[in-house]
Amino acid sequence: MRAVAIVLAAGALMIGGALLSSVRADAPATPATAPPETLKSAADFVSIKDPAARSVALFTEAGKVIESPRCMNCHPVQRAPTQGDDRYPHNPPMVGGQAGHGPVGLPCGACHGPANVQTWGQDIKSIPGDPKWALAPAEMAWQGKSLGAICAQIKDPARNGGRSLAEIHHHMAEDHLVGWAWNPGDGRRPAPGTQARFGELVKAWIDTGAKCPKA
Repeated sequence: MRAVAIVLAAGALMIGGALLSSVRADAPATPATAPPETLKSAADFVSIKDPAARSVALFTEAGKVIESPRCMNCHPVQRAPTQGDDRYPHNPPMVGGQAGHGPVGLPCGACHGPANVQTWGQDIKSIPGDPKWALAPAEMAWQGKSLGAICAQIKDPARNGGRSLAEIHHHMAEDHLVGWAWNPGDGRRPAPGTQARFGELVKAWIDTGAKCPKA
């Protein structure tokens, strides 16, 4: 068992080293850091008198975060994470495994630690990290779906893992791993706005009836 552990550790180090130094041949040159995208507040929608219309508008604004690469990369339908603003396949090839933490022998933690780690690569400038780093559960698989379809899935306990709207709000507004989207490490554009404003929008969406955009 000791020999197996050493081999696995060595393999993880080799993969980590490859991530630090590799450059995707087909990747575009890293652009200059763009200014963070803004996010409207819930107060910006009070002029919409119809609660249902306001609810749809609130979720559409929150959708700027939900559909951003920082969220979508970890919410794949195919159970394999993607990377970058253009959501290219994870390098090295990776799958979520049964618990969303990677396959047996190569867990996400082999490369992703409790915090972002700066690198010296040209394409990969940092390796993201969080104490809870993992793929989103299958019940929260969003890639390839319209914002309306994502909304319907999020609020449906039969399809969201039995979560209430209050639990959805708590996750989006306070979860530390969700908060990583606004502190993604060098070389990645943060999600729009702030987690606090995102949580505010989600709460207002719930309070106005949790209505969804058309699928």
